[in-house]
Amino acid sequence: MERVVGAFNLRAKSPFTEVWYIDDNLVHMLNFRIAPKEPDLWMSMDARRFKGQKIRFRVEAYMPPGNGGLRLLYQSDENIHSKGLYDEKLRPQFHYSQRTGWNNDPNGLVYHDGEYHLFTQHDPYNWMGANGYWGHAVSKDLVHWEQLPLALYPYPVAKQHCFSGSAVIDKENVAGLQTGEEKAMLAFFTDTGCGESIYFSNDRGRTFTYYKGNPVVTHPGRDPKVFRHEPTERWVMAVFDDAKERGLNISFYTSANLLSWTRESHVPGWYECPELYELPVLDAGGKPIGTSKWVLTAADGMYALGFFDGRKFTPEHEGKHKLFYGAYYAAQTFNDTPDGRRIQIGWARIDMPDMPFNQTVSFPHLMTLRETPAGVRLFAEPVKEIEELYKRTLKAKNRELPDGKPFSLATAGHLFDVRAEFEIGAAKAVGLRIGADEIAYDVNSKLLPHGAPLQPKDGRISLRVLCDRPMLEIIANNGERHITSPRVKPGPDEVPAILAFARGGRATLVDMEVNELRSIWDTQREKLH
Repeated sequence: MERVVGAFNLRAKSPFTEVWYIDDNLVHMLNFRIAPKEPDLWMSMDARRFKGQKIRFRVEAYMPPGNGGLRLLYQSDENIHSKGLYDEKLRPQFHYSQRTGWNNDPNGLVYHDGEYHLFTQHDPYNWMGANGYWGHAVSKDLVHWEQLPLALYPYPVAKQHCFSGSAVIDKENVAGLQTGEEKAMLAFFTDTGCGESIYFSNDRGRTFTYYKGNPVVTHPGRDPKVFRHEPTERWVMAVFDDAKERGLNISFYTSANLLSWTRESHVPGWYECPELYELPVLDAGGKPIGTSKWVLTAADGMYALGFFDGRKFTPEHEGKHKLFYGAYYAAQTFNDTPDGRRIQIGWARIDMPDMPFNQTVSFPHLMTLRETPAGVRLFAEPVKEIEELYKRTLKAKNRELPDGKPFSLATAGHLFDVRAEFEIGAAKAVGLRIGADEIAYDVNSKLLPHGAPLQPKDGRISLRVLCDRPMLEIIANNGERHITSPRVKPGPDEVPAILAFARGGRATLVDMEVNELRSIWDTQREKLH
């Protein structure tokens, strides 16, 4: 038996608690909204770790007379309810999303042995989160993803729910958790109400074991980001802390062995999901100038630049800067990328009504620091691997844009990577229309939707738009601003043309490129059907 399959409703008023026993030992517990009759969707519960054992199910809630949900429960080695999977109306076609259930924060981003590992906060049994698991997917190219079985399990394996965190590869086995030739992968997470804890894997993240010495850090906080600081030859944990005597802050801990941690310092005025990394500074043309800075950021995408000596972060400016706008939250970056790039993925907080899944994540983007007239700033652009999805490219150059008379480029499909540069001229606004969605820059220096501030460069602005079924990612001035937004009319409807326009005066479309994209799920659909 590989899975137990149940029938669920998306938004039942009251959840049920189901517990699984082997003999009299509690081995699994989950909250879900069981369907009384006709289900909204089917979801499967991975039961491979209980293979060959007799499981007893118990529902610890009142079930109204006539509720037939438990009679629909069955066991199977295959998921027979996979029809239409990965091709649902709102299924992102080149952004990763889980097969069923809920996701939120990206967790444990790490590269190891040819694979990029993406973990997420995941509840496979509900449309809204109620069970604190870590979902898991791997990719060899940052574009095509394969979903693996659940990685981290909450109570009764952990003490409570498995909240957000990070993952590292213990290359020197300083923690002593490696049992074979494979390097141990350590996932640091918040065991809710208990502290910062560890699950570890000796098979490239396919299975994880709860560390018996948990928690390794006890404090009122959550969301540990762990990384190696080579100059001090120590491991560092940056973690949200809300101790009363310090207020909301990010605290820094250090360790030589990943198990014993010492609190070193804190930075006040920060919230959850911290991230800290160092980047070289590039000039306006993208060339290194020979210096570097540390970037401290948190869930809201605000960031500060400064210096980190392995124990203390010292900001070099007052306040925080902002790069990300819209439905973007809780971003994390990969540890140990093979080419040294700093690659980030964020949670795209976009509801998927009436779908068997809910929420998604951003397309991976490359993070850089660049000199600007306002000082050094953080930039984010889609990773170059998106070009693997290009199937047809359309181009136009030097097109006049009279007021109210857009230029139209005929297209096929509904998935796009669009790039355009505008000479603003006398126009009050310039922009793109993709189906019902309008992306516009106006002379009040606002990028719409979401009103992100943006300044022209020598009278020009550039726009880049990643268009997927439920969402847009809008990148302005080569990564200076990044907006994540739901679409006005989401879905797979074909877009017959993409328009470039000017309003309130004449402008020039200097350059425009439309790349029609393939879905990343073709192989997964073939496997399922």
